[in-house]
Amino acid sequence: MSASRRRFLASAALAGAAPLSASAASAARVLGANDRIRVALIGCGGMGRGDLRDFLRVKNVQAVGLCDVDKAQIDRANTEVVGEAGQQVEFTTQDFREVIDRDDLDAVIVATPDHWHAYPTVEACKAGKDVYVEKPLSVAVWEGRQMVDAARANDRVVQMGTQQRSGKHYRAAKDYIDSGKLGKVRLVRCWAYLDWKGETPHQPDGPAPAGVDYKMWLGPTPDRSFNPNRFHFTFRWFWEYSGGLMTDWGAHMIDIANWYMGIKAPSSAMSVGGKFAYPDDAMITPDTQQVLYEFDDFSMVWEHALGVGRGPFDREHGVALHGENGILIIDRAGWEVLPETTRIKRPRQFKMAGFPREAVRNDDMHLAHVQNFIDCMRSREKPRSDVEIGHNSMIGCHLGNAAVRTGRRVYWDVENERVKNDKEAEAIMYRRKYHNGWKLQA
Repeated sequence: MSASRRRFLASAALAGAAPLSASAASAARVLGANDRIRVALIGCGGMGRGDLRDFLRVKNVQAVGLCDVDKAQIDRANTEVVGEAGQQVEFTTQDFREVIDRDDLDAVIVATPDHWHAYPTVEACKAGKDVYVEKPLSVAVWEGRQMVDAARANDRVVQMGTQQRSGKHYRAAKDYIDSGKLGKVRLVRCWAYLDWKGETPHQPDGPAPAGVDYKMWLGPTPDRSFNPNRFHFTFRWFWEYSGGLMTDWGAHMIDIANWYMGIKAPSSAMSVGGKFAYPDDAMITPDTQQVLYEFDDFSMVWEHALGVGRGPFDREHGVALHGENGILIIDRAGWEVLPETTRIKRPRQFKMAGFPREAVRNDDMHLAHVQNFIDCMRSREKPRSDVEIGHNSMIGCHLGNAAVRTGRRVYWDVENERVKNDKEAEAIMYRRKYHNGWKLQA
């Protein structure tokens, strides 16, 4: 390795920063404005390829390595992303530990299935690498806290892939909310109605495809036979590996609600739902679900449905803030404010002028989110979707799933991050048992 690539202690150059731990110090280096950032991708599926593609659109970023338990996914990322960007990787592997052990990397992208987000992120932080990790951040609250602790203890930049935080219109709507024009907000709605997702047909168990390290794919989850439904993409519909649409899209929309309302987590949740659209298919998580969340001075509703696409305000997905003067509605395509009405003085009157829908134009929020992460790698500032922001946003998702699975109201201690007096709910949402010898520790 050339002298320009050697690592050295960053703490002296980072004024006011916490000192690096011994393990992180061996790998961390100060990045100048023109230094090339060397990155490896862990998880070469569709989202991982999309992440890496945008990383390589940023100046002075080099793809060094590719990792996936499926060799076919590695080959696809190498051809479709790295090759098309005119680059060549230095290594490929099916074991992410080989990525983390290298001392010539500045950052890793963690785009694995959800049950594998926490462990590589924590270990990468301990090895002195910054991390861009896909949503949902974790599959349990304790995992997320370990990720936060590892990032802080090792002075790492960790960004969750909730790209709305870098969208221009999402930020413009935040400014509008902060202006106070909506008045007091008493209700927040978040939703995802996905008409492109239909039935998941049953498939028999069988051997894993050639080139797949299935034991590594299972990792800390219980051993079981290979089934195509529990593998690429559709893994998210099974509790062992994810949290269904509640965590898949709740990670996005509840994050926006948290941001706009300036809150950390709800104090309780009640939920109903089930497999109402496709009761006999292979999916385990609810295809239809509603959650009612409790906060001190407002309430929040989450709802999702698969197989239909007309959610509240005729939007597929979105967040709506019901203020005393108007309702702000936002999704990835644009935002608007509908004026509220009053009949205190007849005839009915509008309380405000409102704001006509403004469609998104020339705003690649995902690329902007990647750019923000890379900029923060150089400045050592916290990114827009800092790991603790992501952790807080996931609490509501996990709480909603605990409520629907137990069939009762689940209470949450916001400050101490613990379930109140409910061992069953705690086992579902707080800390999952790790299997097969894997242990997570910040």
